[in-house]
Amino acid sequence: MFTYMKWGLSISISLYALLHFITYFYESEFLLHVEALSGFFLLLFAAFLLSLNKFKLPLFLVSLGILIFVLSDTSIIEGFRNGLILMRDIIGLLVIIPMISWVLNTEPYIESIMYSSYRFINTSRKMYIGIASFTQVIAYFLLFGSIPMMYQFVNKMVGNQHGEPLERFKGTALVRSFALSTIWVVTIPSFIFAVEALDASLWLSILQGLFISVCGLVIAVLFSHFEEKKYGVDLTQIINQEMKKVLSDSSDFEQGNKAGEFLFLFITLFGTIFVLHEFWPIDLMVIVPLVVVVWTFVYFIVKKRTGKLVQEMKTYFRKGMVNQSYQFSVMLGAGMMIFSLNQTGFANVIISGVDIIQEGLPSLNFLYFLPFIVIILGFLGLGPLTVMVLVAGILQNIDLPYPPELIVMAITSGSVISILLSPLLMPIIILSGQNGMSGFKNGIQFNLFFAIVFYILVQVYIQSLIVIWLE
Repeated sequence: MFTYMKWGLSISISLYALLHFITYFYESEFLLHVEALSGFFLLLFAAFLLSLNKFKLPLFLVSLGILIFVLSDTSIIEGFRNGLILMRDIIGLLVIIPMISWVLNTEPYIESIMYSSYRFINTSRKMYIGIASFTQVIAYFLLFGSIPMMYQFVNKMVGNQHGEPLERFKGTALVRSFALSTIWVVTIPSFIFAVEALDASLWLSILQGLFISVCGLVIAVLFSHFEEKKYGVDLTQIINQEMKKVLSDSSDFEQGNKAGEFLFLFITLFGTIFVLHEFWPIDLMVIVPLVVVVWTFVYFIVKKRTGKLVQEMKTYFRKGMVNQSYQFSVMLGAGMMIFSLNQTGFANVIISGVDIIQEGLPSLNFLYFLPFIVIILGFLGLGPLTVMVLVAGILQNIDLPYPPELIVMAITSGSVISILLSPLLMPIIILSGQNGMSGFKNGIQFNLFFAIVFYILVQVYIQSLIVIWLE
């Protein structure tokens, strides 16, 4: 019975994503009805396969949407249909993005780069910069899967050395860098959705995000210096001793030079997305998955590994899609709720609230408070993408007097802080599973002061540009 349900779920997800791309280029009411129906079956199969405890959030969002339909005198059938297809672009993206990891896992790219750069990593500060910088690049391919991959690899580099000073060193480098990637990496779904929903400039959003990310990385390195002093240990000596020992005793790193090939892959993926977005007048949420599909297929064809590609596709259809069913269900539920709210005067209520804040606190504007909405929802267990869909999905119907790129920065900075601190989000949960420390310690205890400084940094940037904008 469960086997048939898993097959039904995989087919529903595949059909939903396929019809999204077809209907984007070829408008058809009939196919949109079929897509909505496949979304309904996606929810149905996921509800049976997931426990009630795991399905609470999608169930709550769908129920709330239906309740609002009733209260707003909206046709439930029409509302259900439109709500189920409202988030089709983000679901289509989520179905395709994991394909990037198929490419990265075929060759020892990470090992080759770290082995090649060993002679430059001769101090703890340089290693921190190396880990943090490369984690952001890997996040481009693996999203939060970059955390366990990089953690295991760093463990290879430092041998069997453990203890809180070193674990804090590794953990903060990984979590801070992944969190910072969510404000500029174009394959991070929450970032793409924010840019698209708020109609912001992609290249300006990436440039400002990269600038803030670099500033955040500098601050993180400074924090790590003082944290090392606090523990009274010399991590440089420990790291150098262990790396020399491990590299001399192991052939795992001697995999040939793949650094140039990895750089080529990164440039072709990022560059193609950017160029097509500039010259092809279609939505970014459609360009990214289409580029990923073509890029992945070309890679395996050029490498003459089509058999491996077919194997990856079969595994993903049977297991990978099923494992993402919760996230897909949340997106469908969020679509229901957002569509239902759009049938009411909710946007006007938000605008009135913003006006009241501005009148009561004329020196403070809405962008001071916007990150805290994301942070609070993060501590309730809602991930960055879910929060972004809810918040940006509502804000796109509100005419705020600020450049959209600054609104994107305000929202995504909230995502950064929630990832740094919340023990209920996947990055901290994954890291805790790797180093055995509590979510509270890996999150709030290790990153609270860094998060406060980061918030101040972002607000200085945003408020300075607002002053220039208003002049």
